[in-house]
Amino acid sequence: MKTFLLTGLALVAFAANSVLCRAALGGATIDAASFTTVRLVSGALALLLISTLVKKNLPSSQRRVRFVPALLLFSYAAAFSFAYTKLSTGTGALLLFGSVQATMLLAALSSGERPHAFEWAGLALALGGLVYLVFPGLSAPPLLSSAVMVVAGISWGLYSLIGRGARDPLADTTSNFVLALPLACAVNLLTLGVGARAHVSAAGVVLAVLSGALASGMGYVVWYAALRNLTATRAATVQLPVPLLAAAGGVIFMSERVSLRLLLAAAAILGGVALALLGRAQTAHTKKV
Repeated sequence: MKTFLLTGLALVAFAANSVLCRAALGGATIDAASFTTVRLVSGALALLLISTLVKKNLPSSQRRVRFVPALLLFSYAAAFSFAYTKLSTGTGALLLFGSVQATMLLAALSSGERPHAFEWAGLALALGGLVYLVFPGLSAPPLLSSAVMVVAGISWGLYSLIGRGARDPLADTTSNFVLALPLACAVNLLTLGVGARAHVSAAGVVLAVLSGALASGMGYVVWYAALRNLTATRAATVQLPVPLLAAAGGVIFMSERVSLRLLLAAAAILGGVALALLGRAQTAHTKKV
C-alpha cells in the first residue's frame, strides 16, 4: 500500500510538471533556459531545507558523489523545457513517456533477456505511434521539438533505472539537484551568448518554483522511494497513465484541444508499450514455471 501511494503521488507530480512547464513556456511568461534554472534552484533549495528539518545528513566528502544521475537530471530538465516551447501538454507528455518506456524496455532487453514475440510486437506498435505522431502533416508537432523531447525521455528513463538503487531517496535527489545547478547556469550563459534574450516574469517564476520545489523536488524523492520496491518492468508500467493525466490537465487548466491524431497515437504508444510489458512479464512467469 505504501508503494502504491508513493507511486500515485509521483505520477501526479510528473503530470503536474508537464502542465506547469507548458503553462509557463506556452504563455511566454519565461524563457526555457531561465525556467530550467529556476526549477532546479528551487528544487535544490526545497530539498536542502527539508533535509535540514528532518536532520538528514547532506552530501559530504564521505559520501560518494555520483555525477551521472545529476547529468541525466539536467539533460532531462533542459530538454524538457526547450521542447515544451512548441509542444502541447499532451503531445509533449506522450513523446516524453513513450521514450521513457522504450528506454527502460530496451535496457531490460539488453541485460540478456530473450525477447518474447509480444515484446517485439509491442515495441513496433509503440514506435509506429511515435512515427505517426510526428509524421509531417497539418497537425503534426514540430520535428525538432519532438526530437528534443525524446532526448528528455531517454534521460529520464536512465535516471529512473539508476534510481532503483538509491539507498537514501532524499539525500540522493538533493545531491542530484545541487550538482545539476552549474550545468543549468551554463546553459543560461550559453543562450545569452548566442543572442537569445532572457525573459522572466513574476508568473513565470512562480510556475517554475512550483515545478521545481513541489512537482520536481518532492516528486522525485517520492519516485526514488517508490522505485526501491518496484522492478524495472513495474517502474516502466506504472508511468503509462502520465501522458493521459497531463493531457487532461492541459484541457482543464489551459483549454487545450485534444486532436484525433493525439488520441490515436496515444492508443498506439501506450497499447504497444503495455503489450511489450505484458510479454515480458509472461516470459518471466514462464521461466519461473
